[in-house]
Amino acid sequence: PADAAAVAMVMLPSMTRAGYPRPFSATLIAASASTAILIPPSVALILYSIVVPGVDLRALFAAGLFPGMLAGAALLVPAWWLARRYRWEAPENVERPPLAESFRQAIPALFAPILILGGLRSGLFTPTEAAVVAVAYGVVVGLWLTRELGWRDLWELFGEAAVISGVVMLIIALAGIFAWAGTMLGTFRHLAEWVIALSDNGTLLLVMIMLAVLVAGMLLDAISIYLILMPILIPVMQHFDWNPVWFGILLAMNIAIGQFTPPVAVNLMVTTEVARVRLEQTIGWAMVFVLAMAVALALVVVFPGIALWLPGVLGYNV
Repeated sequence: PADAAAVAMVMLPSMTRAGYPRPFSATLIAASASTAILIPPSVALILYSIVVPGVDLRALFAAGLFPGMLAGAALLVPAWWLARRYRWEAPENVERPPLAESFRQAIPALFAPILILGGLRSGLFTPTEAAVVAVAYGVVVGLWLTRELGWRDLWELFGEAAVISGVVMLIIALAGIFAWAGTMLGTFRHLAEWVIALSDNGTLLLVMIMLAVLVAGMLLDAISIYLILMPILIPVMQHFDWNPVWFGILLAMNIAIGQFTPPVAVNLMVTTEVARVRLEQTIGWAMVFVLAMAVALALVVVFPGIALWLPGVLGYNV
């Protein structure tokens, strides 16, 4: 949702000037923002590596790259086709900034993921330390390189980060109590046995789980879904011998779809508020992008190598 809000504030005015309808623009931005859950460094994947024992976070980060790119391409194709069909294009008098200058200005931002992933890959720092390095790098760039941050802005950002962290930690604490109670009472074990008993066909059961996670993604955030559902899904995953890295990416892709699927779509609610359009105006466009992302998800289901090839090449434990 934060990605959706930040991008919408910048892109919506430009897309509107270029002739794109506001409901379409709001939907496209909401759908695109949902792919952030797959691209490192992903908070959801970090949490998944904590909840599921024995999963290498570096393998998860590497596994999310190609599915994330595939999800982005899946959204790009219908967006391009619709723009051509309805002749949405920028007026000729719109001045475009020079490509070389724009790229030069973007270099500090583009270097951030290189710094994070390079440090993780080389073993220079842990995922937790990578977060500290990323924040420190952003502060240095904002204060002294681009000078877009002031000391007063930094203080406000610290306050906002404290509030967000407090909310996340409260969710984790309550979910931890929920997980402890469910484990001690045997509820999760009974639920897992019930799920396994539904079908001996692993493929059919996987489809059913994906549909359930999709519905959960329409109602909850990724952190809550992982903390609530994983105690139930881990025994199922182990029973059918599903690769935990591949399964984690499938869950992330499914949650991403749920974040812009009406009637309850967190990302879509954010972008429609920015665009000042009603949620019901975006339903038709949302279904187009849901279908496109579902195709990308199906490809990762059928061809696990899309997710597992890169971590295997890098020598991570998959």
